[in-house]
Amino acid sequence: MTILAENSFMQLAFNKILKEDLDKVIPFIQKLSREQTSREILRQRLAEMLGQNYECFGVYAEGRIIGTFGLWFMTRCYAGRSCEPDHIFISEEYQNRGIGKRLFDFIYRYAKEKRCETTELNSYVENHRSHKFYMNEGYIIKGYHFLKKL
Repeated sequence: MTILAENSFMQLAFNKILKEDLDKVIPFIQKLSREQTSREILRQRLAEMLGQNYECFGVYAEGRIIGTFGLWFMTRCYAGRSCEPDHIFISEEYQNRGIGKRLFDFIYRYAKEKRCETTELNSYVENHRSHKFYMNEGYIIKGYHFLKKL
């Protein structure tokens, strides 16, 4: 699936990533997580995720992949049918060019097409730039995300 978002200075496409194309997005996810997880483990996890209520996308500018994001779809008691954007990363040289805004406009339209009532997301505590962006998008801090390794 190719979804185009155009403006006068750059054409963007948000293309669904299939299982056989996961290697295209793994480098972006490694940068986001500061390369704490190996390529092979990420490939295994992403392949498993694609079998769940998850879709992965590549962000393309002028035919070149410049980032990635994923979308989880679920129903929650407190939020209804929800879309959760995940592992959003745009290459550094393309940041601060309005791509994030256009990306989220796509996410909102796509989530509405899938009958979602809300979107929710997680953001690393130290990623202050993303917090400001998400608040400008109308997100509120609703709680804390806890993690325990087993």
